[in-house]
Amino acid sequence: MKPRHILSLADVSVDELKSILRIAEELKADFKKGVRPKRLDGKVLGLIFEKMSLRTRVSFEAGMTHLGGGSMLLEEQHIGLGKRESVPDVSRVLSSMVDCIVFRAKKHTTVEEFAKYSTVPVINALTDKSHPCQALADMLTIKEEFGSFDDVKIAWIGDSNNVAASLVEASAMLGVKIVISSPEGYRFSDAEIAEMTAQAQPGFELEQIADPTEAVRGCNVLYTDVWVSMGQESEEAKRKADFAAYQVNGDLMKAARPDAIFLHCLPARRGLEVTDEVMDSPQSRIVEEASNRMHAQKGLLVWLLEN
Repeated sequence: MKPRHILSLADVSVDELKSILRIAEELKADFKKGVRPKRLDGKVLGLIFEKMSLRTRVSFEAGMTHLGGGSMLLEEQHIGLGKRESVPDVSRVLSSMVDCIVFRAKKHTTVEEFAKYSTVPVINALTDKSHPCQALADMLTIKEEFGSFDDVKIAWIGDSNNVAASLVEASAMLGVKIVISSPEGYRFSDAEIAEMTAQAQPGFELEQIADPTEAVRGCNVLYTDVWVSMGQESEEAKRKADFAAYQVNGDLMKAARPDAIFLHCLPARRGLEVTDEVMDSPQSRIVEEASNRMHAQKGLLVWLLEN
């Protein structure tokens, strides 16, 4: 029997996505009571990281410990993936020793190749194409804030990147309205939108509006990310100029609904894509969102490994 890999949210159905979030909510409720059920007792999680990480590494390692399992970090310089050893060889060997593998990679194609040869589930912990674990935490945060996804409208401000792609995918599957505001040259193509919205449910709407002030009107979630991601350092000057009008600041927050919250996947470059005023405001949910990475991923791990 082939393992279930989660390389994007397209790898789960709408009902399965809801089940993962429900388990995450249950586990978080237990955690807040001081209860940590050992639902993955004896299981071992392998983590491969080609990129730096704070939230992803800590949330998976802490979450696996809470669930009674163990984890081990395998950094790029230790493995030499594709250099010291081929991707298929590493995948076959590692998957013979652990129960699940989390892979944070530079290229999505590398994770796809790795999953092809793995005999245990592989979870995408960020690639250049998608970031499904972040979207799980985002939706958990939004659900906690507003009680349901009914009448929720998200505004994504900035680069239409991997985080935005998974957010659109999750919004489509949960029937959430979303507006993407990106400058020309940084927007999703029609083909990308079609792929991300293949499982769209009633209530879902997607707009792409260039003017960020117009985009946030009527929205109760404002979300942004860095303008220059890891690996794009050579484009920094151009990107700063292209995104200058897309900063999330106090004025932009005021153009949204009064109950609007601010989200950011972090790390943030304060003073560029977002101001200190917004990051540290009562409307900011960045800490709650970051901590929900652990709870959402615990839900995903339990859903994958108990089934």
